[in-house]
Amino acid sequence: MDNKTFTMIKPDAVGNGHIGAILEKICSSGFRIAAMKMTRLTSEKASEFYAIHKGKPFYDELVQFMSSGHIVAAILEKENAVEDFRRLIGATNPEKAEDGTIRKLYAESMGRNAIHGSDSDENAQIEGNFFFSELERF
Repeated sequence: MDNKTFTMIKPDAVGNGHIGAILEKICSSGFRIAAMKMTRLTSEKASEFYAIHKGKPFYDELVQFMSSGHIVAAILEKENAVEDFRRLIGATNPEKAEDGTIRKLYAESMGRNAIHGSDSDENAQIEGNFFFSELERF
């Protein structure tokens, strides 16, 4: 599955009107959108998606933030998708992100960092399946 990854434009970037600019950056970087939808996570769904972080100090705040507004979930395709996308979005902390990355351009802070990107091929598949059925993929 090294030609697919999962992304989610987070509530801060959606609320600040950055969907179009972020999608343009993704597409102009050679990614093809294989599935996409706007939705809103309930706190239960956000808890389930971020269950790997349960027990960490930031977990409750993360769940609250991710259920605070709409998100845009997408499955992207490109050779070397996970690694290339992680480079495109930049470091989790936007202050440490390279110039031109999505987080450098649109993140407000480390906690409100505009976008999620899968960190492995395995997680890309798990996360994509969390949001999309096989019938919803192009």
